[in-house]
Amino acid sequence: MKRGLVIGKFYPPHKGHSYLIESALSRTDELTVVVCELAGESIPGKLRADWIQEMHPGAKVILIKDELSKTLEGASPEEVSKKWAEYAKKILGYVPDAVFTSEEYGDRWAKFLGTNHILIDIDRKKYPVSGTRVRSNPLGFWDLIGEPVRAFFAKRVVVLGAESSGTTTLSKALARHYKTNWVPEFGRMYWEAKMYSSDPSWRSEEFGFIAAEQNRLEDKLARTCNKILICDTDSFATRLWHERYMGFMQSSLDEISKGRSPDLYILTDVDIPFVQDGTRDGEAIRENMHLRFKEELEKKKANYIILSGSQEKRLKEAIAACDALLLPKN
Repeated sequence: MKRGLVIGKFYPPHKGHSYLIESALSRTDELTVVVCELAGESIPGKLRADWIQEMHPGAKVILIKDELSKTLEGASPEEVSKKWAEYAKKILGYVPDAVFTSEEYGDRWAKFLGTNHILIDIDRKKYPVSGTRVRSNPLGFWDLIGEPVRAFFAKRVVVLGAESSGTTTLSKALARHYKTNWVPEFGRMYWEAKMYSSDPSWRSEEFGFIAAEQNRLEDKLARTCNKILICDTDSFATRLWHERYMGFMQSSLDEISKGRSPDLYILTDVDIPFVQDGTRDGEAIRENMHLRFKEELEKKKANYIILSGSQEKRLKEAIAACDALLLPKN
């Protein structure tokens, strides 16, 4: 067949949807996937459409506003299928050679559309999952969602603190415990790369680059993490390191970290000895940096805990807090 059509909310996309789309792609020369967005949905339609386009580059993905569902509440199945057939023709500007669904309404909708209906795995035997079930417990269906969707649902934990307060040690220990990815501190690598140059002093614009790269690295590793991602700092913390080295807060860094809200921040206390590793210069201001992190976390109204004491105590308390994030919601 030349032209095919798949339509749905894909809220969110899962492997059942991918199976449907790939089945349609294998039987058509051209496939259009229509993503319907209804006001008030917790996952933006644009994001869902982008995910589908990434996972199925051979398809043409269109995002539309769902202008029918509210008006058709209480209507008969016949009327619903008729109106959606009219809407599909209006969107496409033509009648496709076939529509592909995994739904009981498929035959009825195709009849009003004047085309063929190809039913794919209506009993969900291949992939026993639905968008509703994924939304209610995404971590429980981890193996049935794709990498970009996993990055959205992964629990993100950011460990931050003053110099030599154990952030990296704790981050690695948590990643090892959960058998997952951890995100290294990009700013440290950047500093180590330039610290021996003739002029290793910091420039304000460098922090924007560091913050953006920290975001990029975090988002990349979230795709392949094991339900929880451990981050050794984030772009929110980069704002404070800019203040520490440049003497003022930079508004452009606020924009880079805007909208990024980890599920948990872990602030490491400065009640352990300072260890000089050849790169650190902040022993005298550790307490002040710790307080600034706390102040900014309070201002952000972030979910955070402060960990003090030995490495063993800190790890135990951190695991308890992370375990709470992984519990299914009631």
